[in-house]
Amino acid sequence: MSEIVRIGGRIGAEVRGVDLKQAVSPEAAKEIHDALVEHKVLVFRGQNLDDEQHQRFASLFGELTLAHPTVPSVDGQANVLEVAGGEGARANAWHTDVTFVVAPPKATTLRSLVIPPYGGDTLFSNTAAAYADLPEHLRLLADRAWAEHSNAYDYAEHPQFRSAEVDEYHRVFVSTRYRTAHPVVRVNPDSGRPNLFIGNFVTGILGLSKTESRDILRLLQHYVTRPENTLRHRWQVGDIVVWDNRSTQHYAADDYGDLARKLHRVTVAGDVPVGLDGTKSYILEGDEATHYTPRVR
Repeated sequence: MSEIVRIGGRIGAEVRGVDLKQAVSPEAAKEIHDALVEHKVLVFRGQNLDDEQHQRFASLFGELTLAHPTVPSVDGQANVLEVAGGEGARANAWHTDVTFVVAPPKATTLRSLVIPPYGGDTLFSNTAAAYADLPEHLRLLADRAWAEHSNAYDYAEHPQFRSAEVDEYHRVFVSTRYRTAHPVVRVNPDSGRPNLFIGNFVTGILGLSKTESRDILRLLQHYVTRPENTLRHRWQVGDIVVWDNRSTQHYAADDYGDLARKLHRVTVAGDVPVGLDGTKSYILEGDEATHYTPRVR
């Protein structure tokens, strides 16, 4: 039986005593799944998996998606996305993965292959705790709000961050445009807990101006990124980390210059988000991305 050790006050646990190179028993798989729902982020040190073993591990949490709706996968591995340290692909903004499609991933798994000697940490936030922290009047506002999420936004808001690599990555990322309406507060179907469902793919609050949207989103995001609600993971080669994409945001710290950093990502198919009143997310532009994730009826 594995040992699950909390590593953060409100988010995160390390799972010890399990060898993911070997098949995991149904009993252990349930224990790991339940721990993910409870702790939001699970860290497995020193696993040193290959792509096939990585995908087998990710499958403990459900059916896999393709690597990404628009970005190509690793050659020969349709479900594996390379996360490298190139300027165009650095995810140094708080976000939840692939929320611009109508059924975002349930969970994301990331394993480290090349890690710089310093920097390159990943920060995670518990969005259920963030929601619980909201003052009553702000919570009532969030409960009724819906947001537009899109993959079409400016990756390099500041001119000094623009480069040919950034522009090319952005061109590929938005090669098919998606716009989806999601509730600002979604309910995690496994825990039953409400979560703030926002992040960097949000382009605005439906029915409000850009200025009003920006101000409200800044207020809500402040609770997401409060230090009490976060965990900072210092990568070691061989680590694999899984997070509940329905109840977290994450941020890859861009503080390692031109040092090498490479990880592989595999995601687990999710369902269509549901708000507190039972209303489901819906498409504003694009399709159901069935090429990326199984259609959820």
